[in-house]
Amino acid sequence: MSKVRKAVIPAAGIGSRFLPATKAMPKEILPILDKPTIQYIVEEAVAAGIEDIIIVTGKHKRAIEDHFDAQMELEFNLEEKGKYDLLKKVQHSTNLANIFYVRQKSPQGLGHAIWTAKQFIGEEPFAVLLGDDIVDGEVPAIKQLMDVYDEKQKSVIGAKTVSYEDTERYGMIESKSQDGRLYEIDTLIEKPKLGTTDSRLAIMGRYVLTPDIFNYLEEQNIGAGGEIQLTDAIARVNEDDEVYAYDFEGERYDVGDKIGFVKTTMEYAMRSEMKDQLIPFLEDLVKKYKN
Repeated sequence: MSKVRKAVIPAAGIGSRFLPATKAMPKEILPILDKPTIQYIVEEAVAAGIEDIIIVTGKHKRAIEDHFDAQMELEFNLEEKGKYDLLKKVQHSTNLANIFYVRQKSPQGLGHAIWTAKQFIGEEPFAVLLGDDIVDGEVPAIKQLMDVYDEKQKSVIGAKTVSYEDTERYGMIESKSQDGRLYEIDTLIEKPKLGTTDSRLAIMGRYVLTPDIFNYLEEQNIGAGGEIQLTDAIARVNEDDEVYAYDFEGERYDVGDKIGFVKTTMEYAMRSEMKDQLIPFLEDLVKKYKN
């Protein structure tokens, strides 16, 4: 029985929703409090037992590599000044996992980004974690999918229910059967127009895929948005074999756009030692802008 040991984290997008901040800084390095968003994703993979991680980068993404690399001068400076708590945090990101990098030379879509990791993955099942979704739960979201894969030995997609208005923002799943949180997929639709599907079950940034996905990604077929879509390739896999969706447990935070990023930052701040200072500030802020 094949086990999931490797993960792919696509991080090659240009981050257009956060321009001009992302003109020189990768959006994956934008912090939720004091930690870059991509570190939350890597930590989820590590907590799930993933051994090797490949991050698919693009131009102007060197800061991602630097973040997970050792910074000897900084570490020496912190140690010399006795700032051991900060030193521990800095070294934590360096020692998280075996991290490798491959560059997507042109922005051709999520499917193409996954395809660039083919040589790293080989003939093994693998996890995919998208950086726009941070999931907070007792069991890592990707581990929940890995457990389903261990049982079914089939590809599994992470899913959540969304509102009718949001269905056009996601790849949507139409199922043919349901067993608790587990769905057997009938059809996948990439960002359907409003009213064209009755489903509210959306793909949510976590996947466990079998290596046969590369057979379809290699065809480089152009889909929605003029890009090579991962959803289209998974739909092709589903024609020849079962693919499942799992409504994973945990709070999902969308950090892929500005409003989601701000909401996530606020909630994480409220969980921190800043809470007592923030509550009166936010109460005053609401009064100031309510009318």
